[in-house]
Amino acid sequence: MTGSVKQVPSVKPPLKSRPLAASAIIFGGLALLLISLIASISVGAADISFGEVWQAIFQFNADSTQHLIIQQLRLPRAIAGALVGAAFAVAGAIMQGVTRNPLSDPGILGINAGAGFMLALCFAFLPQLPFHYVILFSFLGAAIGTGLVYGISALAKGGVTPVRIVLAGSAVSALLLALSEGIAISYHIGQDLAFWFAGGVAGTKWLQVDIMAPWIIVALLGAFFISPWITLLSMGEDVATGLGLRTGLVKLAAFVLVLVLAGAAVATVGAIGFIGLIIPHIVRYLVGVDYRWIIPTSAVLGGLLVVLADIGARMVNPPFETPIGSIIALIGVPFFLYLARKKGRD
Repeated sequence: MTGSVKQVPSVKPPLKSRPLAASAIIFGGLALLLISLIASISVGAADISFGEVWQAIFQFNADSTQHLIIQQLRLPRAIAGALVGAAFAVAGAIMQGVTRNPLSDPGILGINAGAGFMLALCFAFLPQLPFHYVILFSFLGAAIGTGLVYGISALAKGGVTPVRIVLAGSAVSALLLALSEGIAISYHIGQDLAFWFAGGVAGTKWLQVDIMAPWIIVALLGAFFISPWITLLSMGEDVATGLGLRTGLVKLAAFVLVLVLAGAAVATVGAIGFIGLIIPHIVRYLVGVDYRWIIPTSAVLGGLLVVLADIGARMVNPPFETPIGSIIALIGVPFFLYLARKKGRD
């Protein structure tokens, strides 16, 4: 990537940036995230004290049932929630910055549906496929969904617009979801796919965390690395080109990062929507439009949102669990309608 830009200029006014507010939110959010992770490990069908959680992590006793529950079930679940929340949020922030479309989100633009469709094919035809290959197929599905959405939008008269992308994304997502459900019925894998359609971190094991964590962490670091260039693109492609940015290469890098983030997250916890829509908008309102601050702040708040939603999912109707996707959709749908209406007025 270092050769993709003639010279990366420093980001200066008129960009509105609040680095002090961003720093406070990041450090405060990390503290809240740590507390939420401990609470997530403690809350469940069997409530466990914070002291027991501490002992299970730092003084593990294999003969203790509670320690086994924490180590084998709740700890990987909590870590997975934080990672996928960060992945979805940063993927949405990148998409909104590169496309300058305030409605961009992996769930709305067909990325999640494409990954889910490929997972349905894997469950139907390759049921014994190891999880690290499942993630690769999820990346491929995400790319197919994105390609269909942008291809359909580009065919319309007048080219790609935010409204056309959203409409195409809704149509492609509906098509891929219908195909996935058809495969589930034909090959009797409906119960296996139900978890991914609803979205949730229940049942996440260390194997899944160990495989998806490196993908997400590397992609998050890559997103932070290209964040100054995303800031320039968010100002307009003409402006970015005039400042010496090779926009094609930056868009390609951003596209790959989004596919990795969304694909790894969907393969692990299912198609949870609206995280990549809600969090970046809140972050831009709080810290300004400099993506050097938007990316890390979105990662922290995205992880916090999913961990809190997972706690709420266990408290709504105990001992049963409500899908996380449903909890977040209660916030995401009104937020999306508000943005769509605001965009229409603009």
